Amino acid sequence: MIALPDLGVSLGASLRREWLLAFRNRGDIANPAIFFLTIVVFVPLGISPDDKVLATLAPGMIWIVALLATLLSLDRLFQSDYDDGSLEQMIVSGQPLYGLVLCKVLVHWLITGLPLILLAPVLGVMMSLPEAGYVPLLISLFLGTGTLSLIGAIGAALTVALRRGGLLLSLIVMPLYVPVLIFGSSAVRYAIEGFAIGGVLAVLGALLAGALLLAPLAAAGALRVGINQ
Repeated sequence: MIALPDLGVSLGASLRREWLLAFRNRGDIANPAIFFLTIVVFVPLGISPDDKVLATLAPGMIWIVALLATLLSLDRLFQSDYDDGSLEQMIVSGQPLYGLVLCKVLVHWLITGLPLILLAPVLGVMMSLPEAGYVPLLISLFLGTGTLSLIGAIGAALTVALRRGGLLLSLIVMPLYVPVLIFGSSAVRYAIEGFAIGGVLAVLGALLAGALLLAPLAAAGALRVGINQ
């Protein structure tokens, strides 16, 4: 049995390692935010610059782009560790994979989800989002992007041993992303229309809690299967 202090030290070391690895590939950090910003900048040019049209599209459009930006960096979540053999060493070392997956997901959210949340108010202005939608947008993105990263870890683990598994990864996680997209955009839209949003945010919180409990376990199991093949 692993002692709790040893487990804490192991998780801390894993978190530091993942953070340093993330900053070695600075392009991977910038790409989701640049993609997010670029799409929202070009939407008014491609659809209509009219404020009323943009205000109608803003909740769903911002959430769709946030989902795609999160998906953009998922295929590299475990890939570098698999390629250099360190993932196999982590599995045979006896350390709990749950903690390893959780550390990777946390770093992924910090370099992908958090920048999107910070950019959201600026993008809301560019999309003519009504004032009532800003706070619900931030809260829903905070809850939803964490869920997206956790669910994405399952797909990344299932496809880690496959060459060019990006398309398969998208096919696996996209159906699981649909509830997050629906409730996330609905929270913003309901707030703009003057309806209560407590129930919708509660569902997003429940999805995050369920993903936090189950997704690392599923991803850890998928990694073991993939390595043993």
